[in-house]
Amino acid sequence: MPARAGSDGNPYNKIFIGLNSMSEKQTHAVTGAYGYSGKYIAYRLLDKGYRVITLTNSIHRSNPFGKKVRAYPFNFDNPHKLTQSLKGVRILYNTYWVRFNYKTFTQADALSNSITLFNAAKKAGVRKIVHISITNPSEDSHLEYFRGKAKLEKALMDTGLSYSILRPTVLFGKEDILINNIAWALHKLPVFAVFGDGHYRLQPIYVDDLAELAVEYGEKEENSIIDAIGPETFTYRELVQTIGNIIGRRRPIISVHPALVYIAGKIISLLVNDVLVTREEIEGLMSNLLCVNSPPTGKTRLTDWIEKHAESLGRQYTSELARRIDRETEYKSN
Repeated sequence: MPARAGSDGNPYNKIFIGLNSMSEKQTHAVTGAYGYSGKYIAYRLLDKGYRVITLTNSIHRSNPFGKKVRAYPFNFDNPHKLTQSLKGVRILYNTYWVRFNYKTFTQADALSNSITLFNAAKKAGVRKIVHISITNPSEDSHLEYFRGKAKLEKALMDTGLSYSILRPTVLFGKEDILINNIAWALHKLPVFAVFGDGHYRLQPIYVDDLAELAVEYGEKEENSIIDAIGPETFTYRELVQTIGNIIGRRRPIISVHPALVYIAGKIISLLVNDVLVTREEIEGLMSNLLCVNSPPTGKTRLTDWIEKHAESLGRQYTSELARRIDRETEYKSN
């Protein structure tokens, strides 16, 4: 715990306390507060009494905040306007990224846009950036997602701003996609196919636990990198079995060559008008990139959460693509 301001006569402590004081005069910015993880961060900030704004590509999306959270467009193509939007902001929480490449958005664009955002934040006088990354990023990775995330972490460090980087694996929550769509497949299909043996691991973290971590580290002055993982570790096969058992849809789980599962995923993607899974996601999962040897930082158990939401989980398919195309409808809870 930091010393009380002036308790030892050190003026540094007064600055530190000033950074952390929960004053309504402080403005914090969250990217994508009308979306998924950004929404939970915004809720946490509002609960602490901060003034919150959001930067978003969905300026007209229905949202649960009403007028409590003012929205500004990203204006990546106009850095001056972006900088002006961030004037007076003390902490920026960045959740912006794209899961896969598509004709209207790419991960290369997300990388370039994010660097523009960081530079605008520095020019605007933002004191700190809390950035949501991914476990095991590497600039040497041949997987664009993990390589791009590593390049973005470096770009953030190069700004010279104070930073905290959170590295989650899989998020789960009422608006989640992966866990819900596994449950959906278990409801719809007689068998469930896993890539290869299914023994690669992942450590899901509850989205509100991630938000709590983000706000906690936003109030710290020191730089930090944190693996944001939940208290349970599953192999992919175990995850599917666990979901099936809890929702009452136990299905035979078969091991299939990854290429065949990808083809099946492409067919389902056409039926649901979405991108169900990508080759890079399959390879990243099978390479154990969604698992780390760190102590858990989240406290909510996925198994407890599924039991609480067993009746509704997987009843409807959740489309990532539909969310990106429809910029007006509020994210639906599963």
